Amino acid sequence: MSNESSPGRRPVRVGALAAALTAALALLCCTGGAGAFFLTELGGEAAELIDPVSMECTGDFEVDVTGKMPRFSDYGEPQMRNAAVIIKVGQEMKVPPRGWVVAVATAMQESRLLNLANRTVAESQDIPNEGVGADHDSVGLFQQRASWGTVRQRMDPEYASRKFYEKLVDVPDWEKLPLTVAAQRVQISAFPDAYAKHEELASRIVDALAGGAARTALIAGEQVCDAAASGDIAASGWTAPIPGGVGSGFRTASRPAHNGVDIAAPKGTVLRVAATGRVIVSRCDPDRRGRLSCDVDGWPGKGGCGWFVDVLHAQGIITRYCHLASRPLVSVGDTVQAGDQIGVVGSSGQSSGPHLHYEVHVDSDRSSRGAIDPVPFMKSKGAPLKGAG
Repeated sequence: MSNESSPGRRPVRVGALAAALTAALALLCCTGGAGAFFLTELGGEAAELIDPVSMECTGDFEVDVTGKMPRFSDYGEPQMRNAAVIIKVGQEMKVPPRGWVVAVATAMQESRLLNLANRTVAESQDIPNEGVGADHDSVGLFQQRASWGTVRQRMDPEYASRKFYEKLVDVPDWEKLPLTVAAQRVQISAFPDAYAKHEELASRIVDALAGGAARTALIAGEQVCDAAASGDIAASGWTAPIPGGVGSGFRTASRPAHNGVDIAAPKGTVLRVAATGRVIVSRCDPDRRGRLSCDVDGWPGKGGCGWFVDVLHAQGIITRYCHLASRPLVSVGDTVQAGDQIGVVGSSGQSSGPHLHYEVHVDSDRSSRGAIDPVPFMKSKGAPLKGAG
């Protein structure tokens, strides 16, 4: 297994990384694709979002829209009640939980989960509202325009949610699309990449209101709790990178500098990216003597991560994949979707046998300072690492 937790001994400053990403993402500014969203409000809610979800995935997803509501960050009871209505309508329409996450995240961006009127409606005092949004004809939780229905209809949270879902399920393969792409196909927004930054908190809200539903994956036609792996994606948008079991853990007493976990798997096992993101590193990590010798199996004490990949996700989360058997299948700048293959498991670098060394970092910090324990993090996403408690 790996004896070196981080590659290259070349810490990258967050500012430099952000500048480099800004330049790279500028190339995609006019495409409306997923690649341009990742630097929008990095941090922000992230400190709260990295906490593991405490609620177990119960499989009981019925939502109570009238009971006491939980509170999240700046989202109070009225907003949570609106989120509950959005989820309830999705349930009634038999939209899978991934759709609930997309819908809640979209309403977070469009209205902060408030039923907003425009100025004309608010001044008329004819229709109850929870604040004033834009001055044009957009109203309601999703800021829907006149073509979506009458003002009174669009100001009804149930009607607005139903119209959103009707358009969402008509998008081909919407379940497999990055959240920001799926939402934009419905909303046709002037800010197409703004939705993704809400995915983490939207998943937590869905979990809290619907019994851990964001931690389920659709497998063989059934929503299964905490089982996202082998290309199956949880409603949270995450999957386990390989279906192996954790051996060496995160910063153990015997290996306090081990900034990730080692997941055992045969050489050649398909390695998948854990969530939608953008590749920021894809290369051979030098060994202790500065040699680029990743095309051969490594050994204990050799040093280096071997062939490895770093991927930047929304909210400044970075995942790292070390000891690939051969050159990664992705390059710096590539946008990858959750479950895409990025390489195969191997034993390059400092390694005593085939396995994946997997790390999770926060705050866009690739150094050891940004590393967190992947085990509770992945469990909170419904994609637990096997063999981990």
